[in-house]
Amino acid sequence: MRGDARLLLVDKHLVERLLVADDVIAAVREAFELHGRRQGRVFPVVREKLSTGGVFGIKTGDVGSQGLLGFKAAGFWPANRSVGGEAHQATVLLFDPATGRPLCVIDGNAITTARTAAAGAIGLSLLSREDSVAATVFGTGNQARAQLEFALRARPALTRVHYVSSDRLPRPEFEAGFAERIELLCAADANAAVNQSDLIITATTGAGPLFEAGALRAGTHLNCVGADTRGKRELPGGVVDAARIFADDLDQARQLGELQWLPQTPAVEIGDLLTGEVPWRRSPGDITVFDMTGLALQDLTVARLIHRKAMEQGLGTAVAWPW
Repeated sequence: MRGDARLLLVDKHLVERLLVADDVIAAVREAFELHGRRQGRVFPVVREKLSTGGVFGIKTGDVGSQGLLGFKAAGFWPANRSVGGEAHQATVLLFDPATGRPLCVIDGNAITTARTAAAGAIGLSLLSREDSVAATVFGTGNQARAQLEFALRARPALTRVHYVSSDRLPRPEFEAGFAERIELLCAADANAAVNQSDLIITATTGAGPLFEAGALRAGTHLNCVGADTRGKRELPGGVVDAARIFADDLDQARQLGELQWLPQTPAVEIGDLLTGEVPWRRSPGDITVFDMTGLALQDLTVARLIHRKAMEQGLGTAVAWPW
């Protein structure tokens, strides 16, 4: 009954507990396939700078055949760090598409981190060389750690990883999670690290080019995460126009991602590779780029996963929400 309706609240600690890597990868893969088959809709993205110094955005969409509807409100508030808070903030809201009634409010920070890292793993599985043994990771924050964690799942042959911090100094807290599994090296010279790597992961704030184009060697694959807003970039000039480009969503990448700098560059959506719509075979010398701006459908399929698990296990906080 309308008067007995409840709204489920799922906080960050419960989200982190319910996120399982294989389940997240499967949910993100489904999102890409839905997008590739045009069975899920992605609505125009809101992404605007605020007078407070933050950036606020909304990503939303639906899958009509699955009764899936919702949005993620998220952004970046760098001043949060000065008070011990996380700069990235995100909240996901799922709705009943038949009535518009809200079903579940979910903390979106962990979802964003995990679904982006899962997308990166899918990109590596599809686009990078299976014999990749060395990587360079730009960034040492939550997303960089998650990207590397999922990269090790996608490419288990990786044995050596260079990481590039903002000041080129070691980050013991970053190294702690990987030191027993791989050779982890703090790179003082970004170009030298890139030149020794088969994979490049860029997970920074997108403040500008991170290395020189000439440092890339043939056969390298790049997962690019940080360019997700107008004006952001991580790649130097000369990379996008020389590489084979793939994106989660072409329109979005041309507005917000690395493709915003050369929007006429030919590119293919990852969903079209997964569905077989576009055949793909890597040539040994190909340089490939996955331009990752983040797809609303990724947030929704992972949020639905969390919602289902919480309901099945009787977890979360249900509050009265009569309508």
